[in-house]
Amino acid sequence: MQGAGAPTIFQAMRRIVDSLMHQSMGEGALERALTSSFLVSADMAHALHPNYPDKHEEYHRPELQKGLVIKHNANQRYATSAVTAFLFKEIARIHNLPVQEFVVRNDMGCGSTIGPILASGVGIRTVDCGIPQLSMHSVREMCGKEDIDTTYKHFKAFFEMFSDIDQKLNVDF
Repeated sequence: MQGAGAPTIFQAMRRIVDSLMHQSMGEGALERALTSSFLVSADMAHALHPNYPDKHEEYHRPELQKGLVIKHNANQRYATSAVTAFLFKEIARIHNLPVQEFVVRNDMGCGSTIGPILASGVGIRTVDCGIPQLSMHSVREMCGKEDIDTTYKHFKAFFEMFSDIDQKLNVDF
C-alpha cells in the first residue's frame, strides 16, 4: 500500500505516459517508455574506514573526495548490472569525472536501497550509486565536500547525455 514496493511509481509513470500519449504512440507506450528509461537510485555509500580496512574488498574501497560510488551486489541488494554500470561510467569518462566501484565482501552482510524494489516492480534499468561517507547512520556522518560537487556534475551530465549514449549501446544477451 505504501513504501518503495507500493504501486505509486508505476501508477505515476502510467499517468505521465497517458498524458503525453498521441495517437501515433499506440498500444504498449508505457512498456516502450519503461524500456527506454533509466533509474538512478542515489543514496550514500560506505567509505573505507581507516580503523576497519578489513571490512572492504581489497580493490573496492571507496574513499572520500574520490568521486561517486557505483554499488554492486551479486544478491541484487543493489540493482546495478554490468550494463547500467557501464552507461553510468561512460558518462563519467566523457566528462572526466572520478567514479569508484563498491562490491560487498561475500562474507559480510549488506544493506539495500529502493533501487532493487523499484527495478523489479517496474522493470526499469537501474544503477545504485552514492557519495562515500564515514559513520553511516551515526550522529556524526561525514562525506567529502568535493564528492557533492562531483555527484552534481555527474547527475547533470547523465541527464543531458543519457539518450545519446543509450541509442549507441548494443547489448547482446
